Amino acid sequence: MASRPRLSRRALLGAGGAGVLAGAAGLLAARAGDEPAHADPGVVAFHGPHQAGIATPVQDRLHFAAFDLTTDDPARVAALLRAWTEAAAAMTRGAPVGDGAVDGVPLAPPDDTGEALGLPASRLTLTVGFGPSLFTKLGLEDQRPKALVDLPHFPGDNLDTARSGGDLCVQACADDPQVAVHAVRNLARIGFGTVSVRWSQLGFGKTSSTTPDSQTPRNMMGFKDGTANIPGTDAGLLDAHVWVAAGDGAAWMAGGSYLVARRIRMHIETWDRTSLTEQEQVIGRSKGEGAGPGRSREHDPVILAKMAPDAHVRLAHPDSNAGARLLRRGYSFTDGTDGLGRLDAGLFFLAYQRDVSEGFVKVQSNLRTDRLNEYIQHVGSGVYAIPPGVREGGFWGDTLFAKFA
Repeated sequence: MASRPRLSRRALLGAGGAGVLAGAAGLLAARAGDEPAHADPGVVAFHGPHQAGIATPVQDRLHFAAFDLTTDDPARVAALLRAWTEAAAAMTRGAPVGDGAVDGVPLAPPDDTGEALGLPASRLTLTVGFGPSLFTKLGLEDQRPKALVDLPHFPGDNLDTARSGGDLCVQACADDPQVAVHAVRNLARIGFGTVSVRWSQLGFGKTSSTTPDSQTPRNMMGFKDGTANIPGTDAGLLDAHVWVAAGDGAAWMAGGSYLVARRIRMHIETWDRTSLTEQEQVIGRSKGEGAGPGRSREHDPVILAKMAPDAHVRLAHPDSNAGARLLRRGYSFTDGTDGLGRLDAGLFFLAYQRDVSEGFVKVQSNLRTDRLNEYIQHVGSGVYAIPPGVREGGFWGDTLFAKFA
């Protein structure tokens, strides 16, 4: 862990009662300008015009969590977001939360849970979003962006309400799973009394990349996934398809994005009994190289007319969706087996876009005839507004919540 200035835990406790959270946040905020510039490739900058964890290079592991509010007071939510921001800024640079796990008041619970002691930052990024229900619960319907639409029911959906929705979400990505779990665990602990965990998902084996020069990862079906993803270095494509512009509607969202999260279960046993030829026709690419029909290399432009009309790649391609594109950061998951001995595994799909209706909804609607639907099922779902990045001294969502802070 990197060394950092210590803050008296006794001073934090002295704030007392409901003021503890806001008081702690204020004291910690005073240190925000102390964050050093990092040359360490294991540290991803926390502050900036956009939240980290969207266009930044994809890490190996994921811990995603959705939270429900246990308050209808926007001021308490603003205090929570400020406290979360300070904790996140520390954890992403490899520092503990507050006074740490071992240096606080001996007779009080430590500020940090401690399981990441001795571990590097591991390129940890933390990304926060607001679900549609947050605006209703806090009486902020007039601030809900029009682009934050409720997703329609898509053919084949079998959504589990226990794995869907949420007033807030946190996406933690890191190269070490313990670092990602530690981050969400600490934010959940800080949020006690204001939020409660609604559902969460662990992920491994990134299934898309924002760095096209690196090797394209494979999903649980054994195919390369994310060959045509939006590069995190292409400012033009990011502006066109991912970042919300100042004139897009809700002013507080400028610089932000919209996230669609879908838990997609794969019928692994059925897929594994399918011939290679059938598998390649279903996907629309070769399993080995990842090339489209009539092509020899993965990144050769695909010829849609050479694919089956219901091939997944053909139906998802921008040319089949009026140019719609998504930035994907999906991960594979396995949660053991179900009661029938089948592997509970698949893809935790995370996609960022500038407008949900023009992005995920348009593409997913075109996939209603996708041949791949025979082998997958969407079983969890969430949609969130991702506010812009945090400026020095600011906090997550301050473009919306500053007046309540």
